[in-house]
Order: sequence, then C-alpha cells, then structure tokens
Amino acid sequence: MAKRIQLVLTQDIIKLGKSGDLVEVAPGYARNYLIPKSLATRATPAILKQVERRREIERQRQLELKQQAQEQKAALEKVESFQIAKQVGEAEAIFGTVTTQEVAEVIQQIAGLEVDRRGITIPDISKLGTYEAEIKLYTDVTAKVSIQVVAS
Repeated sequence: MAKRIQLVLTQDIIKLGKSGDLVEVAPGYARNYLIPKSLATRATPAILKQVERRREIERQRQLELKQQAQEQKAALEKVESFQIAKQVGEAEAIFGTVTTQEVAEVIQQIAGLEVDRRGITIPDISKLGTYEAEIKLYTDVTAKVSIQVVAS
C-alpha cells in the first residue's frame, strides 16, 4: 500500500473536509486531481502556521459574534413586551396572522435592534392575547420575548 500524502485544502470538498483542514489522501488523488485543480496544497510548516493563524482569527471573530448576540439578548429581554396592533373580527379573532416580518419590524422600532426574521419562531397566532416568541441570535443564544397582540 502506498504512503499517504498530507495536504491542506484550499476549498471545501464534500466528504473530505473544509477549507484549511489538514487531510491525508492517496498520492494519486493528490497528484492527479487535488493539486492540479488548486483544491489543495502540500502541507509545509509555513502553510501549517498560516492555517493556524487563520483558524485563530476565525475563532476570535466567532467569539465576538457570540458576545454581540449575548448583548442583544440582554437588550431584548429588558423590554417587557412588544405590542402588535391588528384588525379584529368576531370573538377576538384577528384578520390575517402575525408574521415574523412584523415581529422583526416591531423589535427594530422599539428596541432599535436589527433581528433576522428567519431566526424568529412564533406560535400560530389567530386571536388577541400574549404569546411567547423565540429569537435565535446565534447558534446557542436564543432570547424569549413576549408579544402582545392588541386591537387596532
């Protein structure tokens, strides 16, 4: 069996690894496919140091993003509840529904925070009342806010 070659990937490759990963592959795969197509480079000490620096910079950036998400969570939970006014019909049933876009706009107006509507999870709202919504700010940072639906 042939000796395996260590390479550093320059692009994400499915079933092999992400950009910057150190991988061991067969010599033919490296020589005939990965290196000619500039998908990987040979692992030298200088390239390994460069990859480690990039990983450290990315780790610092992720820490900073998590810290910002924690601050946003604290600011969102400081506000008691957000009010959304909707038209009401019989038996306190609202016309239409409360959308994540409306919740994001209300948060922008009241708290002054930019929240991605795709990270907002709300229950099915069809009547007046108070509901809980979850807002995913980061991978493991979620804030719970109270939404009060009132008649306009």
